Amino acid sequence: MSQDLKSKLVDAALAHVAFDGWSPATFEAAVADSGVDPVVARAICPRGAVDLAVAFHEAGDAAMVAALEDADLAEMRFRDKVVYAVRKRLEPCPDKEAVRRGSTLFALPHYAPTGTRLIWGTADAIWNALGDTSRDFNWYTKRTTLSGVYAATVLFWLGDESEGHADTWAFLDRRIENVMQFEKAKGAFQKSSLGKALERPLSSLGRMRAPKTASGFPGRWR
Repeated sequence: MSQDLKSKLVDAALAHVAFDGWSPATFEAAVADSGVDPVVARAICPRGAVDLAVAFHEAGDAAMVAALEDADLAEMRFRDKVVYAVRKRLEPCPDKEAVRRGSTLFALPHYAPTGTRLIWGTADAIWNALGDTSRDFNWYTKRTTLSGVYAATVLFWLGDESEGHADTWAFLDRRIENVMQFEKAKGAFQKSSLGKALERPLSSLGRMRAPKTASGFPGRWR
């Protein structure tokens, strides 16, 4: 019930975000336009419009996961699956300005931890939807790397005016290619004499385990 009301508030807020950002003014307007009781609205969104911005981002993640579940990814290379997932996260976005305003909000020092958590959550959702089964140190490196790729792609996408965002997708392809090259270099390093010499000192990383909870952050040591 509370999630339905929050979705109702988000929908009402989008008409105001372009003018007032994810601000108290937007929250008040969303409450008035949606007809949600102000006391209830404040109870489900104690931080006001900040919580609506979080809900807007998480709704985008949920829509992406649904799109991936419906897609036939079997014949795709893995790198193409990742590209497809990021595109499905951005292409259906109903309001680029809402994303721009959210990026500005979560760049503020006191909201930066929330923004970091949201980007990590998107990367985690992508890896989970693509069937990632890693539970060790690789669980962290995969999500850290994809978080960086996703964040950079969003910033490029926000300023992209090319037809069909073609420049953004080319940028994304290049970033994924960089990641693939890094993975190849990492594999070569592990096989090198220096990599083998450092194998024992770095073995402690093998004790890292992914978190048990669905929050996906920050994890634990075994």
